[in-house]
Amino acid sequence: MTSETREVFGQVGIWSSALHRSRVDEAGKAAIADAVAELEGLGFGTLWIGGSPSPGDAAAVVEATRTVTVATGILSIWDHPAEEVAARVAAIDARARGRFVLGLGVSHGPMVPQYAKPYSAMVAYLDALDAAAPPVPDGQRVLAALGPKMLKLAAGRARGAHPYLVTTEHTAEARAALGPEALLAPELSVVLDTDLDRARTTARNMLGMYLRLPNYTDNLLRLGFTESDFDGGGSTRLLDALFALGDAERVRARTREYLDAGADHVALQVLTADEGGAGLPRAEWRRLAGVFSDEL
Repeated sequence: MTSETREVFGQVGIWSSALHRSRVDEAGKAAIADAVAELEGLGFGTLWIGGSPSPGDAAAVVEATRTVTVATGILSIWDHPAEEVAARVAAIDARARGRFVLGLGVSHGPMVPQYAKPYSAMVAYLDALDAAAPPVPDGQRVLAALGPKMLKLAAGRARGAHPYLVTTEHTAEARAALGPEALLAPELSVVLDTDLDRARTTARNMLGMYLRLPNYTDNLLRLGFTESDFDGGGSTRLLDALFALGDAERVRARTREYLDAGADHVALQVLTADEGGAGLPRAEWRRLAGVFSDEL
């Protein structure tokens, strides 16, 4: 990773699907604005708006912050025409001044009726972003890449890759596929609970949905897991490979494992038993900021 990219993203960020302004009422919008302003103050390098956000969601987070990098994690190419996205990115840039990054992904067949030839669809989408007036430059976009072909595309046509639900082994393989200069910013889901049985229950409540999506299960099978690891919301072996479970120091140690495996930046998604990851876990974010003070 270049020094410029390191400065833009930082080593540790926050990923949250609760930052969708369009999904909440006015009180919810105010809560999001207050939360992202606090996250910026805590020193996290990048705020990732998770769960298929819109350009409008990104614009609201940019508007509520001053210096932190804001990224979509991940905008679905099937939901937003490239020409419209390019125009919205240009409008966001007027406020963001270089701190907005467009994360793009092909989503999943079971979730998208028109899903077909995802790699070719992504190439065509990037071509359209290049041809737009103004274009979205390679350095302002990252791809949700898991397999070798999409990782290679991320290295050649974007700033790098933002893989979701991956292990440290995948991180090492992705770094080899991307080369030394491209950004590698995996997501890592976190349960801050020292009762590991309860923490694994929280993790399974989130993971079960993703284990119905072939893009993820195929990737996990490539990494050496078996179909039996997907039963019951995920085996203990699978959970321990995909999540950081325990106290904040354990989360820091797991994050270091991803960085040592080749990640430049790790986007932490906090899951809680009562909210299932859907709320704004501000107390947990503060606890993480405390243990990551040297990295932030």
